[in-house]
Amino acid sequence: MRRRGSASIAANPVLIGAATTLVVIVAVFLAYNANNGLPFVPTYQLKVDVPSAANLVKGNEVRIGGTRVGVVDQITPKRLASGRVVATLRMKLETTVKPLPKDSAIMVRPRSALGLKYVEITKGRSEQGYEDGSTIPLSAARPAPVEIDEVFNTFDEKTRDAAQQNLLGFGDAFAGRGQDLNLAIEALNPLLRELGPAMANLSDRRTRLREFTEALGRSAAIVAPVAEEQAALFRNLDTTFSAFASVARPYLQDAISGGPPALDAATRSFPKQRPFLRNSELFFKELRPGAAALGGSARDLADAFEIGTPTLRRSVQLNERLKPLFREIEDFSQDPLVKLGIKDLTTTAKIAKPTIAHIKPVQTTCNYISLWFRNVASLLSEGDSNGVGQRFIIIAAPQGPNNEGGPSSRPASGPNRDNYLHTNPYPNTASPGQTNECEAGNETYDAGRVVIGNDPGNQGTNTEKTQISKNSDPPTR
Repeated sequence: MRRRGSASIAANPVLIGAATTLVVIVAVFLAYNANNGLPFVPTYQLKVDVPSAANLVKGNEVRIGGTRVGVVDQITPKRLASGRVVATLRMKLETTVKPLPKDSAIMVRPRSALGLKYVEITKGRSEQGYEDGSTIPLSAARPAPVEIDEVFNTFDEKTRDAAQQNLLGFGDAFAGRGQDLNLAIEALNPLLRELGPAMANLSDRRTRLREFTEALGRSAAIVAPVAEEQAALFRNLDTTFSAFASVARPYLQDAISGGPPALDAATRSFPKQRPFLRNSELFFKELRPGAAALGGSARDLADAFEIGTPTLRRSVQLNERLKPLFREIEDFSQDPLVKLGIKDLTTTAKIAKPTIAHIKPVQTTCNYISLWFRNVASLLSEGDSNGVGQRFIIIAAPQGPNNEGGPSSRPASGPNRDNYLHTNPYPNTASPGQTNECEAGNETYDAGRVVIGNDPGNQGTNTEKTQISKNSDPPTR
C-alpha cells in the first residue's frame, strides 16, 4: 500500500508543477534583490555625507581595495547649516567590514567612461570604529572628486577637436600593425631593463631635475606671449617639410646615409686641420693692412696680371732651361769648399757690419749713393759741341788774399763778400753718432762768414730723388 501511495505523489503533475513554480519564484526574488543584499543575511549599515552624488544611483557597489563589500541602499540630499547642499548615502556593508575605522576616507569614483560610479572606501588605522547606523562626516570624503566632464571642460573646443583628430590618426596608424607592435614591445624589454639606473640617476638630487623642470616652466611662461609666432613657425615648418617630401628619396635619403661617414672623416681630419686654420687666421689678420692698401693699387695690379699672364705661360720653357742651373747649384751647395767659403763670408760680414751700419743711412736715409751715380753719369754724358761738362767748364776762384785759387796762409776771410772759406769734408749723413740729418747739399751758404765743418742746426733729411724732375736743380758738374 505504501509503494502505491508514493508512486501516486511522484506521478501527480499538479504537485510537481506547484513545486517548480515555487522554486522559480524564489530564484527570481533572490536575483532581483541580489544588488541590495540577500534576504535574511545580516548587514553593517552606515551613512556617509559626500559633496556630490552625481551619476551615482541606488545599487551601485561599495568597494574596499577593489573588492565589493556592499551596495548603496539609498541616496538623499542634505542641506548643511551653511546652506550648502550635499548628498547622504546609506550603505549596506558586509559584517566583515565592521567596525570601519573612523579615520577611513570615502570617495565617489567613476567605474567606466560611460558614467558608472561606485563608492571607494580607504580603510584607516584608527582603533576606534563607527557603530552600526552611524553617519560618516563630510570631512571623510577626500580628496574632492573630479568629474570626467570637468576634465574635458579644461580644454576648449579647438583642443578637443584636435585631440579627436589625434586619436583618429593614432587609431589609423595602429590599425593592422598588431604584430609590429608586439615586436616593438618585445624590443622595449632591454630598454626597460636598462632604464632603472637611468631613472635612478635622474631622481638623484645631484641632477637637480626639479630645478630644471621649474626652469622649463619659467621658460614656457616667458615664451607664452609669442605663442602665435611659434604656431606660425610650425605651420611654416609643415610647408618646408612638405616640400622636402618630394625629394626625400633618393636625394635626402642619400644625404642622410652619407652623413655618418662624413662625420667620421671630419672627426679624423678636423684635429689635423685646426693648426692650419689657426695659422690661416693669423695670416689673414696680418694681411689686413696690406689688403687695405691694395685698394689704391688695384688698377696697377690688374695691369700686372694682364701683362704677366703671357709671361707666366712662357715661364714653363724657362723652368725647363733652368733645370741644369739648379743641378749645378745643388752640386755647388754639396761641395765641402762652399761651406768654408760661406764661413769666411760670415766672418767678413761680421767684420763689415759696423762699416755697413755706418754707411747704410747714407743711402737709406739720404739717397746719396744713387745721387752720386746719377750725377757721374750726367757729368760724362751732358755737354755741347765743345765737349762734356767735365772737360771745358772752369770754375774761377774769388778774388782776394788767401783765396782758394792758390796757396794761402790761413782760410780765406775777405775782404770781398765771396772770399770766405766754406768747407765741410765730413758732413753729417744720419750715421751712428751723428745728428739725424742729410747735411751734404742742404747747407745754407753764409756769405761774409767763414764756415769750416758742420753747419750749426739740423738741415733735415730731405734730399733730391734719383730721377731729375723739371723743378730740380741741375746735376753737380
